[in-house]
Amino acid sequence: MAFEALKIQIYMILDEIAQRPADRHILQEQLREKLSELSNLGLPLPADLVRLEADLEKSSADSVYPKPAQNET
Repeated sequence: MAFEALKIQIYMILDEIAQRPADRHILQEQLREKLSELSNLGLPLPADLVRLEADLEKSSADSVYPKPAQNET
């Protein structure tokens, strides 16, 4: 049950990142915390999320996030 609940929370964070790219640094930290919770529970980390976290770490994430529309800047 803990795995499924954390997985749902992670996907909710990913949805928020897509909807609110201006808040991405806060949301990135939340994503890291959830992945850490999975790891601390001894649960498997989804490979796609591990890759995403690595991409976010190494590139300040600008290339990972969608560009905001002109009226959102």
